[in-house]
Amino acid sequence: MIPSRLVPLLKQFDFARKRLADRLAGPVMDSGDGADTEVGPMADAEFFWEPVPGCWSVRRRVDGPGPRATFLAGRGEWGRDAAPYPHPWPPPFTTIAWRLSHLSEMLTLRADHTAGGHVLTRDDYLDHGEVAGAIAAFDAGAAAWRKALLGIDDDSVLDTVGYCAYPHGSDAEEPFVDVVWWVNQELLHHGAEIALIRDLYRARQR
Repeated sequence: MIPSRLVPLLKQFDFARKRLADRLAGPVMDSGDGADTEVGPMADAEFFWEPVPGCWSVRRRVDGPGPRATFLAGRGEWGRDAAPYPHPWPPPFTTIAWRLSHLSEMLTLRADHTAGGHVLTRDDYLDHGEVAGAIAAFDAGAAAWRKALLGIDDDSVLDTVGYCAYPHGSDAEEPFVDVVWWVNQELLHHGAEIALIRDLYRARQR
């Protein structure tokens, strides 16, 4: 049985994951009051839509990084705009493709560095140049992270500093319960951002 302190965090994760998954793929999503709201399928044009100049996105590797990015993270034909720290200021506006890739990579790598082989890096993550593959990658990353959480059966693990060895955050310096909380916040706020960009794209078409 998972520790009692983990139960509400897992419920919050499941809620945020489902809301984002429904918002991405439809055909309906919970509007917040229990009623279903129709959600149209996302086309690649919307996935890559750049509402302002100078956006960061996911791009073909042969095209090189976008404005103010210095490399394309990941492996394969596509990569996500990135730059070493300190990042450009002000931060570039990012597309749905970028935000979903960021979430999926984070979930995949954190799962590996919590309950996997502790070997994956950003260079191992495979980005996708189309909506269906990106949504499938998000689903896989979320499922891997949830499985890692379900493997926690000792309450003391939640207070263990460095239990997650994710190499791109402060996980090595934080109790695991704080890492779980932070992952939820990432999912909630990036999910809300993606939903807003979808709303703006729809309004633009009108």
